[in-house]
Amino acid sequence: MPATSSASGSLLSIKLVKSGRTKISYPASLVADDGVRLSVRAAWASDGVRDFGFVRFEPGDVFTEHYWRDRWYSVKEVRTADATLKGWYCDITRPAVVDGTEVVVEDLDLDLWVSADGATVLRLDEDEFEESGLAERDPDAAARAVQALDELELLAKRGKLTELID
Repeated sequence: MPATSSASGSLLSIKLVKSGRTKISYPASLVADDGVRLSVRAAWASDGVRDFGFVRFEPGDVFTEHYWRDRWYSVKEVRTADATLKGWYCDITRPAVVDGTEVVVEDLDLDLWVSADGATVLRLDEDEFEESGLAERDPDAAARAVQALDELELLAKRGKLTELID
């Protein structure tokens, strides 16, 4: 869906799949689409609060999410309802597939959290990734996932993560 085919503000459906099943699906408004990177804005998609210990996602939070058709990750800028930046949550995924108004992303378990001030950079769910068996089922995908996590972590530690989404 190139930028010329849909107007900013168009409603899309974001579908996150894991192990062949839909993990979550939610509506989002198109912000931009240049044919490679698709950016959307969405409200926190769960009913309650999710407290990770290092950040809380809660009703009213707004996510500006960036998906690539050629990269193995997505980057989600997280803000409170009053627009205070909480940080960036990065999902390691297969490249996004856009089909009409649906954006499908396959979650590969690995995640990265970067705090608003950039001081905290956390690799997440590496145990889940190991337990998923992806390395045995699809070694190439597993290697790309680890490479994507390493790339995002390095960008974050150098203070350059936001250059991906500016």
